[in-house]
Amino acid sequence: MKKKTVEYGKYGYMFIAPFFLVFLIFQLYPLIYTFYLSFVEYRMASGKLTDPSFCGFDNYLKVLKSHDFMTGKDVWINTIPMNTIKNTIIIWVINFIPQILLSLLLAAWFTDTVVKLKGQGAFKVMMFLPNIITASSIAVLFNSLFGNNGPFTLIVRKLPGLSDYSFLNSAGGTIGLIGFMQFWMWYGNTMIVLIAGILGINPSLYEAAMVDGANGKQQFFKITLPLLKPILQFTLVTSAIGGLQMYDIPAMFNVNNGIGQPGRVSHTVTMMIREIAFSQNNDYGYAGALSVILFIFTLAISMIFFAATRDKEAKQKHAVKKG
Repeated sequence: MKKKTVEYGKYGYMFIAPFFLVFLIFQLYPLIYTFYLSFVEYRMASGKLTDPSFCGFDNYLKVLKSHDFMTGKDVWINTIPMNTIKNTIIIWVINFIPQILLSLLLAAWFTDTVVKLKGQGAFKVMMFLPNIITASSIAVLFNSLFGNNGPFTLIVRKLPGLSDYSFLNSAGGTIGLIGFMQFWMWYGNTMIVLIAGILGINPSLYEAAMVDGANGKQQFFKITLPLLKPILQFTLVTSAIGGLQMYDIPAMFNVNNGIGQPGRVSHTVTMMIREIAFSQNNDYGYAGALSVILFIFTLAISMIFFAATRDKEAKQKHAVKKG
């Protein structure tokens, strides 16, 4: 008589089913539908939505090309939608480079076995605290501090030659402040992730290195960084995805009717997508095309990070037998 066996595999499927259900409804379907919208004309006309009709690559051409009425020629790439992608990348770079450098420095400092810093928990909490505050609150706070009548603006105006200076009317000042807010809000989170990665490295490697006379700098560049590549890869890719989709801080900090001022320099691509899709003349196909281009940019940057941080396997040389 055969013994009855319990199939536990089906219970595993039951536990992972909610994730796939949520993924299909809220992520995969919207992504596929966005690709569909990018190839159809689906917009508001005469107060009514038109029926979706296939238009090929017309929506993409609207993103990539504009007509210069002064010269009568078509201008490629240098369009308002593409400039918003450039603005987004500039703000992200200003935010990310100091964020990853400072996070690496702090993570190495907090995990150093020689320099045992007292009160590490309190420092970590203080550095992570900005990540808990909502982005809208941070944007409103900085707008109050650096606005035309803010305390920091009044201090700067007392300097020689800067009596009329305004952070909000300066392209560099606005971009710098938005980049700093993104950096200040996220460097603590990045630091915690990197600390977790460093703590996962086998301590015996550092002990062996110290026995061999390696100093802290040599341990960091020869042990920590190479073994931290998977965590760095995760940090780089997630930062690129989140950074290129930034909306809340630029939208709340310095806007005029939804347009990033001054002169659209703080107008990010997600702000542009919202402007196209939900303005008075909704154009969902045009917004879909810009969303797909943003997806391609994000994918390309993520693939570059994957290639830069992957482990390069040593090529094995096979001996060739001479016959």
